[in-house]
Amino acid sequence: MATKELREGFTTGACSAAAAKAATRLLLKREPVLEIETTLPNKRQVLFPVKRCELDGEVAICSVIKDAGDDPDCTHGAELTARVRLTKESRIVLKGGDGVATVTKAGLGLEVGEPAINPVPRKNISEMILEELEGSSYNGAEVEISVPGGQEMAKKTMNERLGLIGGISILGTTGIVKPYSTAAFKASVIQAVQMAKEYGIDTAVLTTGGKSEKFAMDLLPSLNELSFIQVGDFIGTGIKTSVKESMRHVIIVGMIGKLSKMADGVMMTHRGGSSVNTKLLSEIARSIGIPEPIAVEIQNANTARHVLEVCKANGYEHITTRICEIVAKNCSKHAGTNLQISCYMVDFDGVLLGKCENFSQNIESTEGNPEHE
Repeated sequence: MATKELREGFTTGACSAAAAKAATRLLLKREPVLEIETTLPNKRQVLFPVKRCELDGEVAICSVIKDAGDDPDCTHGAELTARVRLTKESRIVLKGGDGVATVTKAGLGLEVGEPAINPVPRKNISEMILEELEGSSYNGAEVEISVPGGQEMAKKTMNERLGLIGGISILGTTGIVKPYSTAAFKASVIQAVQMAKEYGIDTAVLTTGGKSEKFAMDLLPSLNELSFIQVGDFIGTGIKTSVKESMRHVIIVGMIGKLSKMADGVMMTHRGGSSVNTKLLSEIARSIGIPEPIAVEIQNANTARHVLEVCKANGYEHITTRICEIVAKNCSKHAGTNLQISCYMVDFDGVLLGKCENFSQNIESTEGNPEHE
C-alpha cells in the first residue's frame, strides 16, 4: 500500500503485566526501576518505560502509560498501575482497583464479582511476576491493578451495557494493538485477497481476528497460508473482493459474537448500533424447536457468549449449525453471485461447534423466495 504504515500499540493487559513485573523487581531489589523488559502473550519481548515507581514498606506501586500506537483507542494514555505485595504462598492473587471494571453479568467468560481482567492478561501478569520471583525466597504475590480515570474512559465503551461496572476492562490476546483505521484496514483486506489470487489460490478463508485465524488454520491444515485473511469487522469487503477476484470458495471462520451479527445481516460488524441481536437468536432458537423458556432466556442473555452458555447448559448446541447456515445465506446474498460459501463456528478454545459447507445461492431462481436454501 502506498499509505503510511500505521504504528502498532500495546494492550491494557500488556501494560498491566509490565507494571506488575516492575513492582515485583522493585520489592526484590529495592532500587528504582526506570524501565522493564517484559514478554507479551505473543512471545515478543518489549521494553516499557516505568512512570510511577514507589516503595511503601512491603508494598510497591509501579505504572506504565499505555501507548495505543495509531489506534484511536479511548484508553490511549491510560496509566496502568500495579500495587504488589509478595507472599510465601504459591499463588498470584489478582484484584481490581480504582478504574478497573467489576463483572456484574454472566456471559463474559469471567466470574460475576471478579475484576474485568481477561484470561490472557491474567496469565501474562502472573507469568511476569513469577519470572521475577525465580530464585527468591517468595513464591507468590497479591496484585491490584488500577487505572486512574478508568471510570471516565469506560463511558466511551459498551462496558456498562455488558455489565462491566466501574471502569475499563484489562484486555488483549497478543499484547499488541493493531491500528484500527477504516481506510487502511479495508485496503489491507483487499490487498490480501488480491495477493492470494496472484498466487493461484481460489479459496479465501475470512477470519474475524488473530485467534479465529489460528483456529481456522488448525481446522484447514491443507490450505496455503495465503488463503487465510483476517478481515476483522470488514466481512463485507472480504466477500465483495473475493467476488471481484473470481475466488471459487469463501470460508468464514469466527466465534458466536461476530457470526451472530452476520446472521443479522450486518456486513460491517464494528458499526455503531451493531450489538448482538439476542431477539434474533431467540427467534432462531424457536425455529429449530428449542422450548419457549430457553428461547426467552436466550433473548434476555447479556452477550452472544452468554447465549452459547445457555444453549450448552440445556443441550441445544445445534443452534450453532443453524446460525452458520444463516450466515452463509446472508453472505451469499451480499456476494450477489453463485460464489460457494462455507461457515464454521468455533468456541474460545478453537473447538468446532457448528458448520455449513458449500452453500451456493442461485441468484436468479431465488428472486422473490428469500427463504430458499
